[in-house]
Amino acid sequence: MTFSFYLFTLCMTDKGLMGNKENMSRDLFRGALEMMILESLRRQPAHGYALVQHIQQRSNNLLQVEEGSLYPALQRLLTAKLVRAEWTVSPTTNRRIRIYRITKTGLRHLEHEVSSFDRMLEGIQMVLGPTRSIENS
Repeated sequence: MTFSFYLFTLCMTDKGLMGNKENMSRDLFRGALEMMILESLRRQPAHGYALVQHIQQRSNNLLQVEEGSLYPALQRLLTAKLVRAEWTVSPTTNRRIRIYRITKTGLRHLEHEVSSFDRMLEGIQMVLGPTRSIENS
């Protein structure tokens, strides 16, 4: 199965040396949002707002997924049959919500993508590794 990934924009809180807490837009690598959605849904089914909250909480508020990125990503995952969705009524708000669940295909896809990500991260760490810490001393 071929599944194309897209860049997405998220907000990161800048906590640099000057203590500046402005929000800055950042593009993350291709497929990151989809991986985070699939991993969140692997843990438990959720609606869109709950996914946004989960990603934000798990990242210690470093990542804030924008609605304009989340719902197109969910639609891509639905089209690729990596997630399925059903409409229901929220017991707390009495509003219609769409609950997303990861599929078996989605689980296999997530495993593959996480493995690829781990290899990529290992390569990046090798490039940035010991030489960087020696130069910073």
